[in-house]
Amino acid sequence: MLQVSEKEVKNRLWFDNPWWEEGEKIEERFAKLPRRAYFGRFYSLLSERSINRAIILMGPRRVGKTVMVYHAIDRLLQEQNAKSILYLSLETPIYTGLSLEKILNLFLDEFGHKRTSRLTIFFDEIQYLRDWEVHLKSLVDSFPSFKFIATGSAAAALRLKSRESGAGRFTEFMLPPLTFVEYLSFINREDELITRNETNNEVTFRATNIEQLNEEFINYLNYGGYPEAVFSDIIRSDSSRYIKSDIVDKVLLRDLPSLYGVSDIQELNRLFTTLAYNTGNEVTLEALSQSSGVAKNTLKRYLEYLEAAFLIKRINRIDENAKRFTRTTSFKVYLTNPSMRAALFGYVNTDSEAMGALAETAIYSQLFHGDVSEQIYYARWKKGEVDMVMLNPLTQKPKWCIEVKWSDRIASNPGELEGLMQFIGDNNLRFDTKVTTKTRSSLLALASTSIRFVPTSIETYSLAKNILETKDAMRLLELPISQIEIF
Repeated sequence: MLQVSEKEVKNRLWFDNPWWEEGEKIEERFAKLPRRAYFGRFYSLLSERSINRAIILMGPRRVGKTVMVYHAIDRLLQEQNAKSILYLSLETPIYTGLSLEKILNLFLDEFGHKRTSRLTIFFDEIQYLRDWEVHLKSLVDSFPSFKFIATGSAAAALRLKSRESGAGRFTEFMLPPLTFVEYLSFINREDELITRNETNNEVTFRATNIEQLNEEFINYLNYGGYPEAVFSDIIRSDSSRYIKSDIVDKVLLRDLPSLYGVSDIQELNRLFTTLAYNTGNEVTLEALSQSSGVAKNTLKRYLEYLEAAFLIKRINRIDENAKRFTRTTSFKVYLTNPSMRAALFGYVNTDSEAMGALAETAIYSQLFHGDVSEQIYYARWKKGEVDMVMLNPLTQKPKWCIEVKWSDRIASNPGELEGLMQFIGDNNLRFDTKVTTKTRSSLLALASTSIRFVPTSIETYSLAKNILETKDAMRLLELPISQIEIF
């Protein structure tokens, strides 16, 4: 049987690393794309060589991991020799069956690099290499002067293995879908549509034209979570083909079966379709089992797999006193990227029936960027409910809550917020409570606090902006991101 020769592998390495040729840089298609808001933090981590750790860049498909790697290479080419940078994707068939060490040794041999050389090595889509964590840890230990960066699309699976086998050797970096802030920046409308006000150390944001901002918010819901879709008329005109086939189907048909041995792919697909249609809504295991035709025990595993693939996120229920339930039979489910729903079920507009649930999904997807998603719950009891509640991780008491509406009627009829009013009073909330609207802004004073009505598009922007700026501040202060709390 014929085997791939070392010469063929080296030829492919030259093809994947065009900057090895004199005067060449990264491909123009990557260079011309704008950088994600996360690039500065990622590059700072990549540049840190005093700590011997590999970076595990995680995130769902098509959010820009590979592009961010190429942007990092573009910056590195200004700082170090081009032939000291190696990039390869483990999805490429020619690398199948080769160990990381074998590929690395071919690279070292090609240019005569030493173990003490200052090299930067990128392994893209590393989850397709069996026992990748063992191999990568060995390389980190064996070549302390090299900087290793690995990327992967199966976030939870990568995190589990990195923590089991890479303790003290791997640093995780999560790249979520585009925030609403990044979307507006990418289309060059952020400064045009948003004004920033700072009074008494408080930062607030206002729309210069709420109707136009809402139009872009609708566009964000339909395709704005994916960088490529923002810049491609072809992708936007056929998001079902692009997002569903290239992202959702690849995860359901290839990633999850290969990682977890799922045998009934159609069963998994039915479940995901049901969850996507119900994004932003409360579901129960019983109802899910009946509607998707999946047995409860299998259902629990599939839910874990879909979260591992970064397609969905579940949040649990608390009661009117912010107490958690011992047995979890119901929960809310959110798509991690609201654009997936439009790809599956068609575009939405401002009057679509799904807008309320998608508005809530958009707000949650911004919170996911703030490393606080594990502290987010929803409250529901016999006489009321609250869409989102953040609990203090130390005291388990509510810090703030948000009620999401895609309507202006609620601002004129605050009496309909009886459940929210009860929750505020029962839990002695002092921070302003937010209720989102379609276009209205106003303030309702209560005895010990107030309710602030704010357009959903502005609240979505504000959450993302504050989270991103807080993370940048933590990077400048060299504080761990895990210490951030979003108010």
